[in-house]
Amino acid sequence: MTPADIKKTAETKMGKSIEAFKNELHKIRTGRAHPGLLDQVHVDYYGSMVPISQVANVSLLDARTISVQPWEKGLGAKIEKAIRESDLGLNPSAQGDLLRVPMPPLTEERRKELTKVVRHAGEEAKIAVRSVRREANEQLKKLLKDKAVSEDDERRAQDEVQRLTDGTIAQIDKLVQGKEAEVMAV
Repeated sequence: MTPADIKKTAETKMGKSIEAFKNELHKIRTGRAHPGLLDQVHVDYYGSMVPISQVANVSLLDARTISVQPWEKGLGAKIEKAIRESDLGLNPSAQGDLLRVPMPPLTEERRKELTKVVRHAGEEAKIAVRSVRREANEQLKKLLKDKAVSEDDERRAQDEVQRLTDGTIAQIDKLVQGKEAEVMAV
């Protein structure tokens, strides 16, 4: 493995960390409805737990309401129960076969709580990025120890990995600031 391979692997892993962080941010609700909000809610479907999106059509009615249209008649009550029991704090209402899930307005206290959640998720993403940097640096030191690269090449590669890490962490900070602004907007 060459220093270029190590750097490319680190770059790929850091990119995946950012994607995972973006997905985490999508789950944090800001008062606006988002169909992906119900992705982690699972419903009992003939004895197995499946995501709601696999047994119903999840879409937006308006900016503050999600609609859930079950594909089978008897599933509405189970889906409603699953949404109520989830930790999302949502209260669905049934209208025939259609479930309406209104998004409650956020209080100031809840907004501040959500900013803490966003910062914590950002810190977790930074930790993941730093562990990728540590892994890459260990691999580079191993190459140096095995005399596969010179000290100068190893140092240069470590500097490149550090620049990559700094850029990725700056990107995470930018995402955190954007989400905080979105959460605090009334």
